[in-house]
Amino acid sequence: MTARPAVRRLLAMAGASIAALVLAACGGGSSDADMAADASDSSGALSHVHGLGVDPADGRVYVATHSGLYTVAKGEKPKLVGDRKDDFMGFTITGENTFIASGHGAPGSDRPGNVGLIESKDAGRTWTSRSLSGEADFHSLDSAKGTVYGYEGGRIRTSSDLKSWEDGATLEALDLAVSPNGGRLLATTAEGVVTSTDGGRTFAERAEPVQAFLSWPTEKSLFGIDPSGKLSSSADGGKTWKQLTAVPGGQPQALTAVNADHILAATQTGVHESRDGGKTFTELAPLAS
Repeated sequence: MTARPAVRRLLAMAGASIAALVLAACGGGSSDADMAADASDSSGALSHVHGLGVDPADGRVYVATHSGLYTVAKGEKPKLVGDRKDDFMGFTITGENTFIASGHGAPGSDRPGNVGLIESKDAGRTWTSRSLSGEADFHSLDSAKGTVYGYEGGRIRTSSDLKSWEDGATLEALDLAVSPNGGRLLATTAEGVVTSTDGGRTFAERAEPVQAFLSWPTEKSLFGIDPSGKLSSSADGGKTWKQLTAVPGGQPQALTAVNADHILAATQTGVHESRDGGKTFTELAPLAS
């Protein structure tokens, strides 16, 4: 998969760090052979992480990768969930055992190149197509108060039923995060974080610092990780930030905060977990170099 023209412009504006992040998010033009070998539960290491989540049903950690959805736990090898080695791009957990995702069908499968919006009600073991099959590839997904927010094709799209979608603003972004009350939507861009108060129809001017990925678990606990892997928190929805620590492994690939204390981050070297609000991190699973 090659970068879209909008992504190329983002690379030109943002420099090498954001460039590498966006290319990774777009698959970097990997061949079918590369995709098939990218992530393997037999290798003991993952690769090309696109999303992270924790199932509230049992606390299990899920990692969406270029070659399937995996569970990880400290001291154990990653385990493939189900039998789909699809490229899971956008991914988020919306409830107990309930996931939504997007991406691309695995080479040799009967699934389309762009799978649209898919949903699992059994913790990722099986998936059902909900909309836009063969049409859309959401690179970021988030949800709040029954509304799903997605970034696809250089635009914001929203849905309240996973079937019909409303198109919002067009912008060059890497990640989305919606406030728990659904009142504010943030997007990361090459020039800083932009904010929408009308569901993604319009965005205010960009504000520094530049963040690569965001996660907003509680109203007063917004987390961001910059292109170098430095984690920060904001208690006022991104108006001001407090730097916490550098997550091990440098350049980030994904970020999810379950609550104000429990944070997951994927970097170049592994999937890392914090249980103390981002002060310290331990590795749950390594990433293939």
